[in-house]
Amino acid sequence: MAIRCAILDDYQNVALKVADWGKVKDRVEIKVFQEHLGGSEKVIAALQGFQIIVAMRERTAFPKTVLDALPDLKLLITTGMRNASIDTEAAKARGVTVCGTGTFGNPTSGVAIGLMLELTRRIGYENARLRAGASWQTTIGLDLEGMTLGILGLGKLGTRTANIAKAFGMKVVAWSQNLTAEKCREAGVDYATKDDLFRQSDFITVHVVLSGRTRGLIGAAELGLMKPTAFLINTSRGPIIDEAALIAALRQRKIAGAGLDVFDVEPLPLDHPFRTMDNVVITPHLGYVSEQNYRRYFGDAVENIRGFLDGKPVRVLS
Repeated sequence: MAIRCAILDDYQNVALKVADWGKVKDRVEIKVFQEHLGGSEKVIAALQGFQIIVAMRERTAFPKTVLDALPDLKLLITTGMRNASIDTEAAKARGVTVCGTGTFGNPTSGVAIGLMLELTRRIGYENARLRAGASWQTTIGLDLEGMTLGILGLGKLGTRTANIAKAFGMKVVAWSQNLTAEKCREAGVDYATKDDLFRQSDFITVHVVLSGRTRGLIGAAELGLMKPTAFLINTSRGPIIDEAALIAALRQRKIAGAGLDVFDVEPLPLDHPFRTMDNVVITPHLGYVSEQNYRRYFGDAVENIRGFLDGKPVRVLS
């Protein structure tokens, strides 16, 4: 009897096309779920009888309650080597092996810069106008050169974003809870205190990992320090910013705007205020969604399954 494998949240229906699943098809029966399953009860109902699950980042959560309700599950794979929505301790206690995958490049940095460009140069907006029959331009853009970019989190993605911003002629400052002035010097950016970063930046971009310390890191107080001409960019995780405080700041024009690729609830509800606000640019969590990244994700997932079937699991997350 074949082992059943579920591939979740394959919105673009590409998982089976970007990797060689022939390496495991002799022993594995694969079912692709293109639509998001929804809350825990729906996840539990849909995934009964599956021994292997391939999850796309944090699109579907696997807390203890879900893991305990999936008695057949033996292997849980997440794309990437970190997934805060999987209770790895509960998985270990249940005897479920959790594996990750590699990644390719730094596609999130490109999305962060793209959101900045859309907010300042309105490329997508003007494209839509021309296609709709408008005669010519109506906006006057802002040049990024000479502006100050404040980066929250100077890890791999933050550093890559800083390097791109410097190529545009921007001044870059950075802060995070563990960041030092020495680390900033090594990256070629200036160190700032948290309050100073919010006060002086024309753009603030978030590149910290969601954790207990960073949840709600940006709230009404921080937004209140920003210039009324400043923009906030978030390509990390929605809950790092207090969503209600951000909506209030945008509605009251306390800041100029926001570029958001991540949200508290994903997919973003159809009635969400962000969908109708004229000073917000929103994208559907595109940060990690690149063809090269997907080929790496699902290629490694196939290797993970083959290794598990052979009794030699690889990329096991502790």
